[in-house]
Amino acid sequence: MVMMSCKKHKGQSRQSDPAVPVDVFAVKKEPVIYYNTYPASVVALQEVNLFSQVEGEVTGIFFNDGQIVNKGDKLYEINRSIYLAAYNQTKANLDIAVSNLSEVRRDSARYEPLVKQHAIPQQQYDNTLTSLQNAKQQVVAARAGLTTARTNLNYSLITAPFDGTIGISRVKTGSVVTPNVTLLNIISLNSPVGVDFTINENDLERFGNLIKNEPVINDSAFRIRLPDNTIYPYPGKIIVIDRSVNPLTGTVIVRLEFPNNNLILKPGMNCNAEILNKESGMQVIIPFKSVVEQLGEYFVYVVKSDSVVQTRIVPGIQVRGDIVVESGIVAGDTIVTTGVQNLHNGSRIQISQPTSRGSRGSSNYPQK
Repeated sequence: MVMMSCKKHKGQSRQSDPAVPVDVFAVKKEPVIYYNTYPASVVALQEVNLFSQVEGEVTGIFFNDGQIVNKGDKLYEINRSIYLAAYNQTKANLDIAVSNLSEVRRDSARYEPLVKQHAIPQQQYDNTLTSLQNAKQQVVAARAGLTTARTNLNYSLITAPFDGTIGISRVKTGSVVTPNVTLLNIISLNSPVGVDFTINENDLERFGNLIKNEPVINDSAFRIRLPDNTIYPYPGKIIVIDRSVNPLTGTVIVRLEFPNNNLILKPGMNCNAEILNKESGMQVIIPFKSVVEQLGEYFVYVVKSDSVVQTRIVPGIQVRGDIVVESGIVAGDTIVTTGVQNLHNGSRIQISQPTSRGSRGSSNYPQK
């Protein structure tokens, strides 16, 4: 912090010293809002890599690169003719197995009373029971084959798993894909999105309290500054603090959530997360020019009748042309703003019209 310095004078000014013309400021508490800034990046809260579950040639692509898609929309087709033929074959096998089971079941029902009457050999009836069991197993196997064929047929048509934006296709029509190996594309949720940044482990308690929804000064406790230095128009909220601290850096990742219906935010975008400082609120704030520095300490001149008392203060954060005072003066004091370079402790003054910040407009001071 760079401030003007003043010479130190011992003792009180003499009554004969001429009065120093000064401007003064009536100190009062005002609402001060400022932010701590953290480098951050936009992340998709839901993102899926699209792979094919079956092998084959890409025979259809049903979207444009970068298009917004809805859940269930067709995206890719993998040579369905092969899997449709397999499905039809297994369905026919199931029909044959069911028909055979019906026939064997009828034979078994017809032979049962005959064997009791000794009209047919016992062995013939036993063979029928064995055939019945085999026919039942054939139906089970045929149904399992049909399920597999149906699954493969369904997998040959790849659809959007959720509403979102799909990226640039990694394959073209005619490409041959390998199951779970060939990346087709990436689809990500549009809104809401996350914004990740790191904090020091010393700030964990503060952010832990924020995630518990402690009261804040306004609805803009969490905001982001975009690459063009503008403030994103919608406020966010804190949703998660990572489970562990990085032992090498002593930092932990915090994630904010922001609406993104206008699609301004893109995954991977760099930005700055701005978090409302815990000291924001009603504060004593004075013009920066009223503060003088002397041997590493900071002072203001408090008006007492027709003279001044040099008063030590503890300065806080600077906001534009003003500075927050943490201690030393209180609301109701009057301090000198101009002419301080001509003053010392006890100087006589001639006061012009007092000023206050009320004439300057808004008192919401964002951090520089």
